[in-house]
Amino acid sequence: MTFRQLIHPAADWLDAPTPRRVTEVALITCAGLAAYGFTVGYWRSPLMGVYVAVKMPLLIALTLGCNGLLNGLLGILLGTGLGFRQSLFALLTSFALAALILGSLAPVTWLLAWNAPPPDSPGAGQAHAAYLVSHTFLIGFAGISANLHLHRLLTATAPNRTAATATLLAWLGGNGFLGAQFSWILRPFFGSPTLEVAFLRADPMRGNFYQAVWHALQHLTGGNGVPALAAILLMLLLPIARAIQSNHQTTTPQTPRP
Repeated sequence: MTFRQLIHPAADWLDAPTPRRVTEVALITCAGLAAYGFTVGYWRSPLMGVYVAVKMPLLIALTLGCNGLLNGLLGILLGTGLGFRQSLFALLTSFALAALILGSLAPVTWLLAWNAPPPDSPGAGQAHAAYLVSHTFLIGFAGISANLHLHRLLTATAPNRTAATATLLAWLGGNGFLGAQFSWILRPFFGSPTLEVAFLRADPMRGNFYQAVWHALQHLTGGNGVPALAAILLMLLLPIARAIQSNHQTTTPQTPRP
């Protein structure tokens, strides 16, 4: 299998995913995420880079594994015509594309870590904040690109566009909810300069991702977390909604399969 087949899959890409094809796509996903993950943790220390190289593919595996039954049921209930294997392979394809994007950026992000002020320097706090924002932007870009690709794939496969859009949004909600919590349990990823390097925090199950985000948002906005959260969600959803509308206008669905 070539990268071109993954980026521009054939019409029957999801029809009958063979074990060989699934394995190849899974290996591409692991390799891309591991390469990028190493650069994420490298700024804190090379050991932290190794830890993150293991944890990023693990995060995706846990999310897909634990949500596999739900994603398959949603694919059936929302009328895409996809079964459990096809739904899992569709999502794996999406993660593989994101991994390809991030893996291709790994040399750039490694240079970013190499040239940043070291964790024990006076400017480490500011460097850590800039590093965090940069990687958040890159991961967000890769994720949005991969999901738009997934939407095009679903639109070409599902019997109608409504089913494709509803399935995508349902998958995004379920995987995002569970994935965010898994990322909280598996932290740290970026490595705070004030904390010791470790594979996991001493209390990984304490608290949850959403509580931490809410407290941080309340602190930053002086108690105005609700309107700030609404504005952030609107800013995130509008570009996705416009892109999905564009996909509807440019993608011609295939004739429904019998």
